[in-house]
Amino acid sequence: MLIDFFQTLRAARLPVSIREFLVLLEGLQAGVLDDDGGPTVDKFYHLARTTLVKDEVHFDKFDRAFGAYFKGVQALTDFTGDIPLDWLRQVLEKELSAAEKAAVGKMGWDELMATLRKRLEEQQERHEGGSKWIGTGGTSPFGHGGHNPQGIRIGGPGRNRSAVKVWEQRAFRDYDDTLELGTRNIKVALRRLRRFAREGAQSELDLDGTIHHTAANAGLLDIRMQAERHNRIKVLLLMDVGGTMDEHVHRVEELFSAARSEFKHLEFYYFHNCVYDFMWKDNRRRYGERTPTWEIIRKYNKDWKLIFIGDATMSPYEITQTGGSVEYGNEEPGADWLQRLTHAFPAFAWINPEPPGVWDYRQSIAMIQQLMSQRMFPLSLQGLEQAMRLLSR
Repeated sequence: MLIDFFQTLRAARLPVSIREFLVLLEGLQAGVLDDDGGPTVDKFYHLARTTLVKDEVHFDKFDRAFGAYFKGVQALTDFTGDIPLDWLRQVLEKELSAAEKAAVGKMGWDELMATLRKRLEEQQERHEGGSKWIGTGGTSPFGHGGHNPQGIRIGGPGRNRSAVKVWEQRAFRDYDDTLELGTRNIKVALRRLRRFAREGAQSELDLDGTIHHTAANAGLLDIRMQAERHNRIKVLLLMDVGGTMDEHVHRVEELFSAARSEFKHLEFYYFHNCVYDFMWKDNRRRYGERTPTWEIIRKYNKDWKLIFIGDATMSPYEITQTGGSVEYGNEEPGADWLQRLTHAFPAFAWINPEPPGVWDYRQSIAMIQQLMSQRMFPLSLQGLEQAMRLLSR
């Protein structure tokens, strides 16, 4: 049975290896699913996903393959088109006694699927508190908000974690390229900019080396250690702050948080609207503790990847004119400093939290795009992936 499951995952183009499949089998043989009431489909789903899926970006694809193999509800019918939302609106919450709960019967899988198909063909109106139809409350195996030892949860939150199709809610729709990102999704995109190396103290067991040297030493244990494996990519992050960036604070904070966890070598500085002759690391002390931009250019070599984060929304004079800054009399236009930075760091990109649909209507964005050699990307999953691919060349 599980060999067919493995082949289904491979057919769905999931990068699942034999070794990971054997880990899954070992977990089953060790009784990982036996705790807390015994094995359930929900427990197997989480175990399989943990052992077989190496990257969060494949979670959605795994859900589809898992649901298809286990005769998922979505393979049977499309609920979104057939069930009115009013049927799934919970009005009451029915409390059952222990005896009443024990009396509720449990259907097998085939009977559950056949009965659901029949209900979809027959039901014409909303139901709640019953034991047969698709609805809310009660003891029906179809719907939500009630009690059934084995049912199909549809259209609402669960209570007893006994539904056999919880995973079909598709919790990973936020991988849509057009949706706003969460920190986890940003980390997935940033991981495309990786180049690993073992650096630092030898604090990690080198299993292969230990086996090799032990065998060469006639079986006498010879433990070998190695340095921990880190992403050696170095990132210089320059972030616009204040003014029109205030409405993007939450999204930029998510990106900043994800970058700090993904890159061991990360340096950051702030600027306002456009880069001039100085930047700063603490906004509370930006008037007293400034770092000259020339010092930043000299301090970091060409190996550093330069990433600007900003909406590029400002007066065009801030980019092109001496004294054009809204805050002080800059002696050189912002364009000169942007050109110096991109010349000093050949691998560069600009991440813009403004939607691309407005870029053509703001003169300053077009000017920054030109200065960035069109290396401007939106703050979306697709945009970040494109930027990381560019920087990894």
